[in-house]
Amino acid sequence: MGVRKRQMAERLKAEKKQMAFAKLNNCPTSPRKMRLVADLIRGEGVEKALAILRFNPKEASRRLEKLLLSALANWEAKNEEANVEDAELFIKEIRVDSAGMLKRLRPAPQGRAHRIRKRSNHVTLVLGSNNNMES
Repeated sequence: MGVRKRQMAERLKAEKKQMAFAKLNNCPTSPRKMRLVADLIRGEGVEKALAILRFNPKEASRRLEKLLLSALANWEAKNEEANVEDAELFIKEIRVDSAGMLKRLRPAPQGRAHRIRKRSNHVTLVLGSNNNMES
């Protein structure tokens, strides 16, 4: 590895250590359904996002609520001296990517078979702070 590439990798690694994020891998929900709920909370404050997710009837909102609480706990672990209310945390980035697909066959008329694609997704949630309290 070259010098510049190593320096860039070390800088990105240091930035990632300061960033509070949480990942949900191989969630058995289609990415399209998960994106509908993720779009509701993108850019919102943490308290407002938790309220939105708590009262949303979709199944994906339960999973995202748990993920957001995990990201919040990760932020608290990295910033032990800081207060959550003073930091004005918000959802800086939320990405829903497609994951592996389970392919199944379903019987169809006249001896044919239809393919059923059971989709899953990966969700990455990154928290940001308005006050930049991260040291």
